[in-house]
Amino acid sequence: MTRPPTPPDPDGTPAPTRPSPGEGSSPPAESASGAATPGPAAGEGPAALPADTGTQGATRAVAESPRMGVRLLWAVLSGAAAELAGLGLIAAAAWLITRAAQQPELAALSVAIVAVRAFATSRGVFRYAERLTGHDVALRAQATTRERLYEALIPPQSPRHGGADLLSRMVDDTEAVQDLLVRCLLPAAAALITALAAVTIGLTILPAAALVLLAGLALAGLALPAGTAGAARRWAARIAPARAGLAARTADVVHGAADLAAYGATGRALQAALDADAHLADLERRQARVHAAALGFGVLIQGLTVAAIVLLAQRSGVGSVGTAVLALMSLVAFEPVLPLAAAGERLAGILAAVRRLREVSAARPAVTEPSRPAPPPTGPLTVEVRDLVVRHAVPDAPAPRPATRPAGTASSPTPGAEPAGAAALDGVSLTLVPGKRVALVGPSGAGKSTLLAALMRLVEPESGTIRVNGVDVRELDSDRVRELMTGLTQDPYLFQTTVRANLLLAGPEAGDEELEQAVRKARLDGWIERVGWDAELGEDARTVSGGQLQRLALARALLNDPPVLLLDEPAEALDEQTADELMADLLDATHGRTTLLVTHRLTGLEQVDEIVVLEQGRVVQRGTHAELVARDGYYRDLWESEVLTRR
Repeated sequence: MTRPPTPPDPDGTPAPTRPSPGEGSSPPAESASGAATPGPAAGEGPAALPADTGTQGATRAVAESPRMGVRLLWAVLSGAAAELAGLGLIAAAAWLITRAAQQPELAALSVAIVAVRAFATSRGVFRYAERLTGHDVALRAQATTRERLYEALIPPQSPRHGGADLLSRMVDDTEAVQDLLVRCLLPAAAALITALAAVTIGLTILPAAALVLLAGLALAGLALPAGTAGAARRWAARIAPARAGLAARTADVVHGAADLAAYGATGRALQAALDADAHLADLERRQARVHAAALGFGVLIQGLTVAAIVLLAQRSGVGSVGTAVLALMSLVAFEPVLPLAAAGERLAGILAAVRRLREVSAARPAVTEPSRPAPPPTGPLTVEVRDLVVRHAVPDAPAPRPATRPAGTASSPTPGAEPAGAAALDGVSLTLVPGKRVALVGPSGAGKSTLLAALMRLVEPESGTIRVNGVDVRELDSDRVRELMTGLTQDPYLFQTTVRANLLLAGPEAGDEELEQAVRKARLDGWIERVGWDAELGEDARTVSGGQLQRLALARALLNDPPVLLLDEPAEALDEQTADELMADLLDATHGRTTLLVTHRLTGLEQVDEIVVLEQGRVVQRGTHAELVARDGYYRDLWESEVLTRR
């Protein structure tokens, strides 16, 4: 669903339009100060598939922990022992009942009586041990797989999956590891051991009956699961995406309720969610039919096998005791085998879930980390950008259009209008010396946010260099680069916790005085006085206005206080008066510190040391405010437009 433009906040502040968790691109990750971490374009090819998710992740998790391997072995043996105890219970009970009908001496029945009691008791004990250890191993393997999936998402990468889709993979698909062990591996091992035991007992009583039993068990335990797996595979491969689609539609309806109501789109969004639910329900009904048919065929095979064994036993003259033991033992031997049809069906769903997990883990990181990172530079930092070329664009915030444009000059590009393969940055150069403030100005799509992302090592340049005190950032660990250069970027994220806790993400050691100073610079002190430092913020900043979100993120960036402060549209989503006041405070607060400011508002830029104008990824103008206003170009057009608007 495409979200409509967000209406103004209740306090008059226009709220920024942010994608809901269910939209096609995932929300970018952030640095501690609220910096987004965009990734490369979706067209990049994946790297080699890592063997650390899904079935391989479960196997690796067990193999890396000898204790888990022992527990898994104990679960398999306990499950097999429980099934063997059940088999022995039925065989002993059948012998006891038929032999007792012949009225022998009581001493002749004593062993069978004790055996029935022993098998009945041990079956419950072994079943409990199998459930306890089996689920313990499965849950630990699931937790390990989920942890590795989190680790795979930490490096900035291509935003191919929406938030709701990622949540579905994180929750539903990682449960496939648990089902793989509990519903597939353990039942299969127990069924195999039980079937071998039943056939062995049958061979000692009547070899012909044992062969019939072996054929029936092979049909129910091998052919039937293979058939159900093949039939269910086509549905299982569609159920997981359908479930993710329903989650995305539901997230749209829940998180975008206010916007949908404001624009009269609630009915369409709700109908889309209902259609997704109906589609998922239809797929699950078809899968249920496969399961019901498999269960029916399994029971039919069981009945026919037992009937054939009874007929053979009666014709072979093994007697009533032998016939009863063979019949009941064969009947019970199918108990652990029949669920294998459902396990085969479930295996198809598990493989589909594993493929979805591997898609996430196989995404190529946005940047290549050095094998031996150089030590980070210290002291005052000088940042040099030379001939930088970046192919993968990071979307800029919408820019206001100049009111007039001189004839013969190139028009500003619109977002998404760049030709295929055009560079987001094409030969950009600039220098940030200690204490220098530089403003980046240009139309939306000019490459301003992409330049900030390249400085923070969130995208990989195709050519050119970025050096900090003479050290190429490609030789530094990316986390260390973001400690040196970070700040406020687009679409900041607030967690569902208190105002204080959200701010302390950027400065865990900050005291009350530092917090108050940061929110005062962000012009948020009045709001915090009303709500309090311990006010709970809703999920994804749903309980605050767009302006409050922007100022909270700005306060977090100021609290982080990196050596090079990067600010991407700090006055976005604010009314004109508040934006002017915030920009004035911000320019005062950054006086004498190294700052790179991306803005569409030109008020106050006469205070910065240099203004760089980007168009179509190239530097088209640079100079001071007075110099740029004095000559034709985008900056002068935008300045005249802003002046006319304020009149």
